[in-house]
Amino acid sequence: MRLRHALTAVLGAALLLTAIPGSAAAASGQFRYSYVTVDGDEASGFLNNPPSDRCINLHGVGQDNPQPGHSPKNRTDTWATVFTGTNCQGDSFRLRPLTGGASERLKVRSVVFG
Repeated sequence: MRLRHALTAVLGAALLLTAIPGSAAAASGQFRYSYVTVDGDEASGFLNNPPSDRCINLHGVGQDNPQPGHSPKNRTDTWATVFTGTNCQGDSFRLRPLTGGASERLKVRSVVFG
């Protein structure tokens, strides 16, 4: 009898573990963008292996910098959606995995992968 109860407990635990979603996956690769600093200098920003399904405000182009970023390049293995505003608001544009990119005409302040 004890063996049967132990087996039932193990099978129940295994079912619970498969029902619990895993941690958020990360996109593999690098996302790059260019921007002008508040001092007027050209700079590059990048995200290495960014988390998926989470909005990321891009460094250097937040609300304290009047100039947005530009020329995004998606070199990750996941679709990237860039936004004109912070907190993934405003107009958006999708960049394909590995080769997606846009010119300096595309202005960006945040991105989400997935």
